[in-house]
Amino acid sequence: MCWRCFTNFNADDPLAASITEAEGPSRRVFLNQLGGAGLGFTALLAGTAQAQVDVGKASGIRKLIPAETLEASAVQQYKQTLGEADSKGALAPDDYPQLKRLRAIAARLIPFTAQWNPDSRKWKWEVNLIGSKQINAWCMPGGKIAFYTGILDQLQLNDDEVAMIMGHEMAHALREHSRERLAKSKATGMGLSVASQLLGLGQMGDVAANLGTQLLTLKYGRDDETEADLVGLEIAARGGFKPEASVQLWRKMLGATGGGKGQPSFLSTHPSGNNRIQELEANLPKVAQLYEQALKGRPATVLN
Repeated sequence: MCWRCFTNFNADDPLAASITEAEGPSRRVFLNQLGGAGLGFTALLAGTAQAQVDVGKASGIRKLIPAETLEASAVQQYKQTLGEADSKGALAPDDYPQLKRLRAIAARLIPFTAQWNPDSRKWKWEVNLIGSKQINAWCMPGGKIAFYTGILDQLQLNDDEVAMIMGHEMAHALREHSRERLAKSKATGMGLSVASQLLGLGQMGDVAANLGTQLLTLKYGRDDETEADLVGLEIAARGGFKPEASVQLWRKMLGATGGGKGQPSFLSTHPSGNNRIQELEANLPKVAQLYEQALKGRPATVLN
């Protein structure tokens, strides 16, 4: 298959003009096949080690929407989003350096996700890069990840900071925040009592099948954000990424508001509480040893 040369398109936010046509496999890579990622048995065992951050148990109400149905809806929406980007010449090919960088970082994080959601072992993780000035990134249910070039370029993110964003987005999916919020929203909107909710799983399942378009605009609450920050922090630390980068990242993110004159897309769906940085700073000591162990257990790698 011959990839389109991005310079031949007039998309609003194309990827770098230096990209040329190239032959290759599908842009979509399933990152659950990590045999060639240089990940040892020790790393895989660490993925099930006891959590160091405390975020409590996930809400039971999420079970009102079948996970399989929501994940199938996410796959459909993900493909649609990638297809729209591709039609504008704004979907990065496999050999694009920034995409290779993202996938290398993801390969270091994925082995440490199962302790937060055992079902994630069955997920077909994907990472793609979309050419856009938007400061945005997300992970849909089932491990479908997308980054926008704007968040990498405008914030000048290093690998540690990228890992914090990726870990944060992974955490939203692992903790099933979308599933929980949609379940609460739909149950309330349908006026269902607890009893009728439990008896109406089929109805809720039908609702879940049509929720894909909401996954990109869903706003999380403060508790969700705190969970994602802390779980993402631990996942990244276990993957060998510097924990202090989480604080640096959110300082950069808050600075990107331009003194209140505008808000990045990322912050429109990820509200920034006043205590966010303080919460992260308070948890840095909890994951410091995980980071040190990761550095001792893997060779130094330069991804930039």
